[in-house]
Amino acid sequence: MTPMIARRCFAAAVLVLTGCATAPVVQPAGLPMLRLSPALLTESASLQQRLHVTRLDDGRVTAQSIDVQLQLEPGSLLLAAFALGQRVLLLQWDGKDLQEQRHAMLPASVDAAHLLRDMSLVYWPAASVQQALPPGWSFSETAAGRELRHDGLLAVGIRIDGPLLGRSQVQLRNLQEHYALQIESAPQESTP
Repeated sequence: MTPMIARRCFAAAVLVLTGCATAPVVQPAGLPMLRLSPALLTESASLQQRLHVTRLDDGRVTAQSIDVQLQLEPGSLLLAAFALGQRVLLLQWDGKDLQEQRHAMLPASVDAAHLLRDMSLVYWPAASVQQALPPGWSFSETAAGRELRHDGLLAVGIRIDGPLLGRSQVQLRNLQEHYALQIESAPQESTP
């Protein structure tokens, strides 16, 4: 594979992060940017994940995929994303500082704040998310998952199949920023 082809393949692989981290569409009520502290987490988990992102606004059904290792603990979050065998992103969040290490080829549109918001919607306790929302927004758990609404209208729907911190599939559909995110998770195997 030539260096040019390798760079193009690498760039295509990291675009998956762009889907869930693009700047929001300018609308009267953009999605709230949540920065919930990991201290609010009630359980720990170490997960291996496969993320699939699909854009919803361009009429094409092209999903991009990327591998992630996610460590959630009361007090800290660690996310490492990999494409083509290389780490392209490392996020560390302790509730005060969001530290980020990025690969040089990772698009600038991949925004750690948006990734943190999406993780908060999926993994943080629903009551903590609701408390952090501005007026007009509501967050609730349903039999099938979770919903973020603005003035009663669905903005983000999250369907959860399986135990959230175990072997599961999560489908996050962001109607306001026009993408769908599927997260396939399994507990990370520990090494002896």
